Amino acid sequence: MSNVVNLSSDRSRSSSAFEDLHRLVAADLAAVDQTIIDRMASPVPLIPQLAGYLVSSGGKRLRPMLTLAAAQLCAAEGDRQVRLAACVEFIHTATLLHDDVVDESDLRRGKASANAVWGNQASVLVGDFLLSRAFQLMVADGSLRILEILSHASAVIAEGEVLQLTTANDTETDEAAYLQVIESKTARLFAAACQIGAVIPGRPMAEEKALEQFGLNLGIAFQLIDDVLDYSAKQEKLGKTVGDDFHEGKITLPVILAYRRGTDEERTFWRRVMEDLDQAEDGADLAHAQALMIRHGSLDDTVKRARHYGDRARDALAIFPESAVKTALSEIVEFCIERAY
Repeated sequence: MSNVVNLSSDRSRSSSAFEDLHRLVAADLAAVDQTIIDRMASPVPLIPQLAGYLVSSGGKRLRPMLTLAAAQLCAAEGDRQVRLAACVEFIHTATLLHDDVVDESDLRRGKASANAVWGNQASVLVGDFLLSRAFQLMVADGSLRILEILSHASAVIAEGEVLQLTTANDTETDEAAYLQVIESKTARLFAAACQIGAVIPGRPMAEEKALEQFGLNLGIAFQLIDDVLDYSAKQEKLGKTVGDDFHEGKITLPVILAYRRGTDEERTFWRRVMEDLDQAEDGADLAHAQALMIRHGSLDDTVKRARHYGDRARDALAIFPESAVKTALSEIVEFCIERAY
C-alpha cells in the first residue's frame, strides 16, 4: 500500500535544517563520536562488537546534537558538552537495545537488530553496560545538577517502558495515558539533552527551563510523527517495516483516534487485531486499519498534534537572542515533523 499521509511537502527545507544544525556542531560531534568509540572499549570482545554495531547503524545523533547546540546557544566553553553529549547517546542507545528485546524487533534502522544477531541476553547486558558508561561520564563531569537531570531522565524512561506494557493491547487506552508514555519514553531524554546545555555554562534557571521545554515538546512531536510513519512509510524510508506497531498491538494515537471515532463494527475490528492480535497474514487487516485511519482523519490529526507541540517547542526559544544556532534549533522542529527517513 502506498503512503497514506503526505509528509513530503517541504522535505528539502527540513533536510536543509538538519544539515544546518549538523554543520554548526560538526567539530564537537566528531569529538562525541570519538568519545563513544573510546568509552565502548572493553576486554570483553562482544561488548564493543555489539555496541558498535548499533551505534554505527545509521542513527542521526539528533539527541547529542541537541546537547551540543543548546550548549552553543548558551555560550558554553571548553569540552564538557562533548562528554555529556556522548553520555546522552549512550543512554539512548541502551534504551534502543532494551526496546528491541521487549518488542521482539528484528529490524533497527533497516538492519537486523542486535537482539536478532546476538540474542536477547547479550543485548540486555550490553545495554546495561552502556548505561553504566553513561553514569561514569556523569560522575566524571562532577556536576550534581547534571547528574540529577540525566539520572532522573533515565528513571523516567524506564517508568515509561513499564507504563507502555500496561497499555499494550488495550484499546481503552486514552490520549492522556498515551501522551504520558511518549513523554516518558521519548520526550524526557530530549528535554534532558537540551536542558544540560544551559547547566554546563551556569546559565540562569529561566534559560535552563526554556531549553527543557523546547526539548520536551520537540520530543513529543518527534514521537507523534514516528507513530504516524508506522502506518505510512516504506521500509527503505523509515528503516523498519510498515505496521510494526500494528503487529505488536501497540496503542498509539492514530489507533486511539480511529477507535474512538469508529462504529461498533470498527471497534470490534480494533479489539480483534490489537487486543487478541488476531491478524490476517496477507496484510489485509493492516490495510483495513490504514483505511479506517484515513476515513476518520486520525493520521492527519496526529500530525496536527505534532505541529502543536512543535509550535510550543519554538515558543520556548523566544527568550534567547537571535543567532544562527537559535535559527537552526527552531528549524529542526520542522525537520522532526516533516522527516521521511
